[in-house]
Amino acid sequence: MDIRAETSDFLDHLRSEKGLSPNTIESYGRDISAFGAHLKSENKSSFKEATGDSIYGFLHHLKTKDYASSSISRMLIAIKVLFRFLKKEGVIAQDIAKHFETPKIWQLIPESLSLEEMEELLSQPKAEDASGARDKAILELLYATGMRVSELCALKISDVSDQFVKVKGKGRKERLIPVGKAALDAIDHYLLHYRGKSESCEPLFISRQGKPISRVWVWSRIKAYAKAAGIRKRVSPHTLRHSFATHLLENGADLRLIQELLGHEDISTTDRYTHVAGSRLKNAFKAFHPRP
Repeated sequence: MDIRAETSDFLDHLRSEKGLSPNTIESYGRDISAFGAHLKSENKSSFKEATGDSIYGFLHHLKTKDYASSSISRMLIAIKVLFRFLKKEGVIAQDIAKHFETPKIWQLIPESLSLEEMEELLSQPKAEDASGARDKAILELLYATGMRVSELCALKISDVSDQFVKVKGKGRKERLIPVGKAALDAIDHYLLHYRGKSESCEPLFISRQGKPISRVWVWSRIKAYAKAAGIRKRVSPHTLRHSFATHLLENGADLRLIQELLGHEDISTTDRYTHVAGSRLKNAFKAFHPRP
């Protein structure tokens, strides 16, 4: 069989035996097709011809193309699942992918913004009209709380109090996150001047058409403001979440507290931030300490 047929068999296996969702299967298909295209560039016509160097070369290629670490991690997972399947089906004698380290090594924290970059980003929306006031409140709230963009889009007006915002996270688990004055002031300005008489059960943020905002819409707005701010990094709603956590850690916040604020089930997920903050602190130490 060739790469195309092997990929088809693999996806059929996921579809019929693993019970994965169509979106997940589609994602596996894209990742395996990308790896297959890399093999074809090496003049290999079957996954049976792949070597450990083939996998390493593919991952290295993704790195040089500036793929996000999360995307590389996901592709490595797909490759490992593929080769386990091929070994189980007797297509290959040895699972060459099993020797690669777990994807945790690729799950590096996406780049966060510096304090200066964050201030520049937050200053972009001008709260002089409904759209600017809304966008200002959105950016301030994302950075003030570290909430997920899906959590932001689901907020109701009643979820915001004078000190906290009530968030429904994964598994619909609720948590309370303290909110600072800057974010609360921005929200109050938006609601008072541009929402009028709104019911407490209404969405907190709405589009010009009066509909709830979407994750894609928030991403596009943040991307536009980051470009206007002259920020060259890839900025997304998750960038603000990572910046929130990194800045807290750099300023001495306890890791358990950050875990609770982010809504992480496992402390090991939050622990990844220590690598970023620790590196920055080490660099700062070398730069400013008289005897580094």
